[in-house]
Amino acid sequence: MPNRRDFFQLALAALHAEYAQAQPRQPHFAPRAKSVIFLFMDGGVSHLDSFDPKPRVQKEAGQPLPLARPKMVRAVSDLLLASPFEFRNYGQSGTPVSSLFPEIAKHVDDLCVIRSMVADHSEHTAANYFMHSGSGLQGRPSVGAWVNYGLGSPSRNLPGYVVLENGMTPPGGMDIFGSGFLPANFQASILHPGPHAIADIIPADANPAKQRAKLDLLSDLDKAALPRYHDAPDMRAAIANYELAYRMQSAVPELTDISGESAATLKLYGLDEKDTEEYGRSCLLARRLVERGVRFIELLSPKREGFDRWDQHASLQRGHTVNAKATDKPIAALLYDLKARGLLKDTLVVWGGEFGRSPTTQGSSTDVGRDHHPYGFSMWLAGAGVKPGLTYGATDDYGYYAIENRVHVHDLHATLLHLLGLDHTRLTYPFSGRAMRLTDVHGNVVRSILS
Repeated sequence: MPNRRDFFQLALAALHAEYAQAQPRQPHFAPRAKSVIFLFMDGGVSHLDSFDPKPRVQKEAGQPLPLARPKMVRAVSDLLLASPFEFRNYGQSGTPVSSLFPEIAKHVDDLCVIRSMVADHSEHTAANYFMHSGSGLQGRPSVGAWVNYGLGSPSRNLPGYVVLENGMTPPGGMDIFGSGFLPANFQASILHPGPHAIADIIPADANPAKQRAKLDLLSDLDKAALPRYHDAPDMRAAIANYELAYRMQSAVPELTDISGESAATLKLYGLDEKDTEEYGRSCLLARRLVERGVRFIELLSPKREGFDRWDQHASLQRGHTVNAKATDKPIAALLYDLKARGLLKDTLVVWGGEFGRSPTTQGSSTDVGRDHHPYGFSMWLAGAGVKPGLTYGATDDYGYYAIENRVHVHDLHATLLHLLGLDHTRLTYPFSGRAMRLTDVHGNVVRSILS
């Protein structure tokens, strides 16, 4: 039975752990990036209709794909589908971009477009887990949680990992953004649109002293239970989370109050337009979170009526057009604003979905779409230490397989951590008898895309 001294030692250790977990920690080497903004295009944007034009598919549309396909592929047709979108070359780099993204196209000289991405899963839930955690199975820490664990947060009043939700939760649920076997205080904090961005974990009270007393009571109860649970990492994480939630209740209203932003800035992000208002606000908040020291920020795609994210098995032209309309201008504004404020040089922006889409057709002859496609697709990066104006890697003439400079999701994660000053082979956590890491036993830093 622990005595009074044991109790106070455990309580003091918990407070020390809370303080240590909240503080910035030293990277393995000098970082190029201080923060990451992940623009997650849930559902899978078609690379053939965005950043990877295929003249041969246009020419041979309606003919069978002359390639052997993996046995697990789901496509119901092998007939090639032409892109309904026109491509043009932009910028000094001459990077091709489709008519889906005319605003992002203006910033291609700041982008590194990777056309040779490869993933391991072709089903949304597993693919979402894989893109976020390096595993297709539920329960592994997300990349944002690993970054939060590895570097801590410079911001005392805001979490190190924030997800900006826009009305839709990707398949796989909130565990996509979880901490897995890492302590729970490294998981994402979800900010919702509207006036109540966070839940009132600690019931609000107009009297600050009473509010503090409520938190102290919760903390005392948790600390009193510590002796029963020995090391109690979950209990310590709960204490840390309650403390952070209390501080967030004053910090988040200030963060989300954009009344101080200029009219020109609000217009830049499209907050004066119905189609772009929702995602534009998220992009603006992402910039404000970077300014406040948040390490990892993820933006989820906005919910569009009549369309299931970017997952167009039919109605490809209409569905992709609607989703692009909602996101193109806000993302371009974010790139411009970060650069104008001197923030892009140490903020890494990552754009992409869990996979691409097939060069072959789905749906009816009058309402066509494309299937899921992890064998070769496109993502782009911008900012902190990435070569601007670069197109890296290639798929074959039909956009089916990545054939040049393949970049696996594990390689993307290794590169992201590297830019943050973290060696992916050294960022480990003991669990189930082994030193676990984001990239498992895989991954290589893609040094060819680094400046």
